[in-house]
Amino acid sequence: MSSDLAVDQVRVQSVISHSKVHLDHPVDHDEAVILALGYKQELKRDFSMFTTFAIAFSTLGLLPSVAGTLWYSMAYTGNAGITWVYLVAMGGILCVALSMAEIASAFPTSGGLYYATAMLAPPKYKAFLSWFVGWSNYLTQITGGPSVGYSTASMILALKEISDPNYEYQKWHCFLLATSITISSACIASLPVKWISIITSGTSTLNMVFLFITWVVFLGGNNRVEQGLPKFNSNSDAWKIVNMTEWPDGFAVLMSFMAAIWIMSGFDAPFHLAEESANAEVVTPNAIVLTAVLGGILGFAFQVGMSYTIVDVTAAMESEVGQPFVAFLFQVLDKKRVYALASFAIILSYIMDFSSMLAASRVLYSYSRDGCIPLSRFWCRVNPYTKTPVNAVWFNWFIGECLLCLLFGGVAINAVFSFGATGAFISFTVPTFLRITYARNTFKPGPWNLGKLSYVTGTIGCAFVLMMIPILNFPQFRGKDNTLDLMNWTCVVYWGAMFLVVVYWFAYGRTFFTGPKSNVEVIYADEEGSRDEKTEIDEVVKQ
Repeated sequence: MSSDLAVDQVRVQSVISHSKVHLDHPVDHDEAVILALGYKQELKRDFSMFTTFAIAFSTLGLLPSVAGTLWYSMAYTGNAGITWVYLVAMGGILCVALSMAEIASAFPTSGGLYYATAMLAPPKYKAFLSWFVGWSNYLTQITGGPSVGYSTASMILALKEISDPNYEYQKWHCFLLATSITISSACIASLPVKWISIITSGTSTLNMVFLFITWVVFLGGNNRVEQGLPKFNSNSDAWKIVNMTEWPDGFAVLMSFMAAIWIMSGFDAPFHLAEESANAEVVTPNAIVLTAVLGGILGFAFQVGMSYTIVDVTAAMESEVGQPFVAFLFQVLDKKRVYALASFAIILSYIMDFSSMLAASRVLYSYSRDGCIPLSRFWCRVNPYTKTPVNAVWFNWFIGECLLCLLFGGVAINAVFSFGATGAFISFTVPTFLRITYARNTFKPGPWNLGKLSYVTGTIGCAFVLMMIPILNFPQFRGKDNTLDLMNWTCVVYWGAMFLVVVYWFAYGRTFFTGPKSNVEVIYADEEGSRDEKTEIDEVVKQ
């Protein structure tokens, strides 16, 4: 028996508000919400709270993320960058995460960031702002897979160089290894949701276990005493600023915030998995907050352990090993333990790679569904066997492979992969800014909300990101010391890419993109004619 679902009774802000959705089958609450937002339920909701958190925590990849961001923390302000500076930065980041969680509860859809932007923006600007946010987030996501794959391959080859004096590094070795890593990651991201749930349940455990083992080994098993040093550094040494930049101390501290932003830029993953999560209005925001809070606490504890055990910060940054974290391990551990712990980081980096590709595919799927991406009709297709957007996975892989080819262009690949933090946090913050300003009286909160605290966290989060936008573009050195290798390419790559996105909008995008659009059968009041049936939401939703 067919019936109609009144959108306004679901209490969501939607592109099809003041209408009804025609139903030809009974729906549960999650499907009623996504239908009310204007979309068909095409993906299977097999992700639980734990699975959603597991994927997000794997995307965060604390151990490889900390190891890879020492260039922005310890290399800028010494031990202070991984202790109190990180802690201060986490305050601003948690406010961003809390605000995002509230928005995710109100708009539990895979393209929630740009969908929310369209719903919360002034009508005159909603299409452009959602276009800008959508592309900023997608371009950030699409660089994640190849970036992490390249990082994983680089760590493997660095260990090879250390263990085999006869080995000579070649760029094509790194390219082929990174390619094999991303291909296998894309295969995992293409699997049915149930299989992904099983895999990620195990990988999240590995993340926790490997992080804890590494922390315990370099704290309890370090050989500092054998070197004639105390077991741990003094408090003053563990928390002090050692300014290694050519900027004043205060500015160097702000630049060190970049490390925390990079480490925490994966907590948005649950948002992109909302259409595959059961009870998404609650599970999605809970997973966002849990990932940000737990990631922040564990990241702080891990880095404090490093600050109390490192022997020489400058030597770790300038080591011939080429990786500060591995250099740190060599300062305090014997070779066998270094290889073991570095192997943990490599395994977790691989896990981080397929988790990143999983989230990126859902972003492409959702944006393509609204016609935001060229050839959208291909990328929004759901595979009938896996019930996942396989086309989107492999299109992202292809673009990532093209980016990996820049490996042969010297600094070019580092320029592309410097995109992440800026693009991510700008797309995170625009809907929050709109929620606390223009839409402060019209926003309809979901079941997970902060109440009056929304304005406090939103204001702090927006102020933090606004302050950091210019900081994220500054290099460590200036003048003649700022070489091509040391240049911060974010100012060129991110803003250059977004300039092209804006040009594309005015040249062509505005002729076809008007914001999120519905793909369900909609009945408006003036289209009802003689239809008398008015079905309340409680009558069409299976309890």
